Amino acid sequence: MILRVAQGATVVFAAATLAFVLLQLAPGDPATALGEGISPELRATIRTQYGLDDSIAVQYGRWLSSLLRGDLGWSRDQHRPVAAVLSDALPRTLFLMGCALSVSLVGGMLVGAWQGARAGSRRDRATSTALLVLYSLPEFWLALVLVVLFAHYLRWLPATGITGDMYDYMNTREQLLDRLRHLVLPLASLSLVGVAVFARYQRNAMQDSMAQAFVRTARAKGLTESAVRREAWRSALLPVITMTGVMLPALITGAVFVERVFSWPGMGFAMIRAIEARDYPVVSAGVILGSALTACGAALADIAREIADPRLRSP
Repeated sequence: MILRVAQGATVVFAAATLAFVLLQLAPGDPATALGEGISPELRATIRTQYGLDDSIAVQYGRWLSSLLRGDLGWSRDQHRPVAAVLSDALPRTLFLMGCALSVSLVGGMLVGAWQGARAGSRRDRATSTALLVLYSLPEFWLALVLVVLFAHYLRWLPATGITGDMYDYMNTREQLLDRLRHLVLPLASLSLVGVAVFARYQRNAMQDSMAQAFVRTARAKGLTESAVRREAWRSALLPVITMTGVMLPALITGAVFVERVFSWPGMGFAMIRAIEARDYPVVSAGVILGSALTACGAALADIAREIADPRLRSP
């Protein structure tokens, strides 16, 4: 456990340092992001005020010192602490990612197990082709297609936001339905590709499990086919559990673009706004948070694998 924590902390620190250096080397700064109507004197004053004219080493030392004290800095674009920006945006992103991961995991496991038990059949080949096409689609492109189809042409679902304009005037049931309607398209954009990913891994693992000797033994003992498939499915869970931790970075990356498309007020939306405004403290804090979530996801996946298969536990 101590080793996992040390490894996670190293990953987060390395990602945060790399993000800081790359942001400093990127063209432009908060002073240039103000536009063309700002005088050179005012730009110079802003750079001096925020210490932007110091060397990268000095800025890094100042940033690292503040970070070790738990101070994430001040958002120059939103004029409030970065911690306040994250506390507003993070719960919305975690909710969206949690729903997407749950739908992807359950849907992918069901589809993949169904395919693995029928490997080589026409239905399996047709489903594999459809999943491969879905797996190849970028989340932001899929999001745009869903907006055009279901929000523009069919007008079944809202295209942007987390709630409607009349949300405050609705009763509890109407508010719940309004939130669900706004959730459908962002959730579908993130989870459909995830279903394809989990299904491919579950199918291959299920196919390998069905070819094991214990399956033949179970059939020889007279177990029903459904019971045999259930035992094979339990044996095929390890690759899917591992994939759950790997999917977190993909979900974080996908959420950045999906939240932008649907104006979902989460971390992705805040990060893109901060990049456009050269609000580097928010960008750095977002990278740190994303790295921490990724490290935690990998650690939880390792723990889940050890619970599922005690043979993997360290002596």
